[in-house]
Amino acid sequence: MVMKNYPPQFKADAVALYQSRPEATIRQVAADLGVNPETLRNWVRAAGASRPRGRRAGASIEPPTALEAENAVLRKKIRELEEEREILRKAAKYLAGQTRW
Repeated sequence: MVMKNYPPQFKADAVALYQSRPEATIRQVAADLGVNPETLRNWVRAAGASRPRGRRAGASIEPPTALEAENAVLRKKIRELEEEREILRKAAKYLAGQTRW
């Protein structure tokens, strides 16, 4: 078995991505990043990371309209995809540096 050595920034970004996606499991986030789920779980534990729980302070009491709710979902998805893209870019750059052609 080959142990991969991931840079600290990649680990931190992976943990941040997991934290930013409360609906996703460790297994789903790990699959998106191409890492072993247990590896990601260890990084999350080592970082002492937790996910936000409950409602945000100052949240509106009125329920959002359908359009506002859809916009919020889409903005969140855009943030997730941008984070994933950035993590994958960093990983590709790192792995390209490790490869000796």
